[in-house]
Amino acid sequence: MKRRLKHSLIAGGIVVALTATGGTAWALDRFVIPHVVVDDVAAYEAEQSASATPAATDDTADAEASTPVITDTTYTSDAASITVTQYTQGSGDDTVTYYVADLDLSDPTVLRSAFANNQFGENITALVSETAEANGAVLAVNGDYYGFRDSGIVIRNGVVYRDDGAREGLVFYKDGTVAIYDETQTTAAELVADGAWNTLSFGPAIVDDGAVIDGIDDVEIDTNIGNHSIQGEQPRTAIGVTADGHILIVVVDGRDPGYSRGVTLTELADIMISLGATTAYNLDGGGSSELWFNGEVVNQPSNGGERATSDILYVAG
Repeated sequence: MKRRLKHSLIAGGIVVALTATGGTAWALDRFVIPHVVVDDVAAYEAEQSASATPAATDDTADAEASTPVITDTTYTSDAASITVTQYTQGSGDDTVTYYVADLDLSDPTVLRSAFANNQFGENITALVSETAEANGAVLAVNGDYYGFRDSGIVIRNGVVYRDDGAREGLVFYKDGTVAIYDETQTTAAELVADGAWNTLSFGPAIVDDGAVIDGIDDVEIDTNIGNHSIQGEQPRTAIGVTADGHILIVVVDGRDPGYSRGVTLTELADIMISLGATTAYNLDGGGSSELWFNGEVVNQPSNGGERATSDILYVAG
C-alpha cells in the first residue's frame, strides 16, 4: 500500500494575527478556539477496545558523513530498547545538529499516541513534556498536529477518531509493518480491519523502498488560509522504519546558525537513509520539533522552548 498522492498538505504551528471582526471571526473559531469532540480519550479508547470485534489479520542513498556526539543515552525494559544519539555535521553556519532515537520494540503497539489534555478535537494543545508526563512516557516526540486541521484519517492506538481522507499518510500496523498510503483510496474502517494501530497525516513521505522520493522539495502546504511552503532549511521531525523493524525518530534543530541551520526535505531523507530507513515520513516541524527523553527536552526547539502541540507519539516507561 504505497500509492502516491500529490494533494497539498497542512503545516502545523502557523501563527496567525487575527481580529474578531467581520470575516476574521470564523478564523478565530477555526484556528484558535478549542473544539472538543472526545473529552476523555483514555475512557473512549478503553470502551472502543472492549467492544471491538477482533479483526482478521495476516500474521504470516549517500548522506554527508556525520559525527556522533553522544552515544550512550539509553533505556531498556522488557518492552523496549531505546538509544538516543546526537549527531553533528558541517561547520560554521553550515552546521547541522540532529537527534536520533532508535527504538527496538518487543511489540509494535508499544509505540503509542496521546492527545493533549486527554481530549480529541481541534485547537487543543499542551506542551510535549506535559502530554508525555501525563501518559508515563519515557520517550516522546511531537506528532502530526492533527488538531490544526479537520481532515485526514486519524487512527490512534487502534481506535478511529477521524475518517476524512485528504492526503498522503503513514500507517503503523500491529504486526510491525509501516506503509505510505493514499488516504483518499481507503477508509479508516478498512485500515483497522487490516490491523492498523496508528496513522499519521502530515507529510510528505520522504523515503520509499530505501530511496529519496522525487519532488519532495516542491511540496506546498495548504493551511486553509493560503498555501505556505515548508521548503528550505528548517527544523524537522521525521519517523521511519528500518529493514529489521527498528523505528527511527529524527529531530533536526534549526534556525540557529553555528549550532544548526536546519535541513531541506531532501537532506532529511538523506539522513534517514544513512541511518538505514527504508520508509520515512515528515511530521510537523519548525518550532514544534521536539524530542523528549527521560524527563528532559533533548534537542533545542527553535522557539527557544517547547511549543504546545496537539499530539505526541511515545513509549511508556
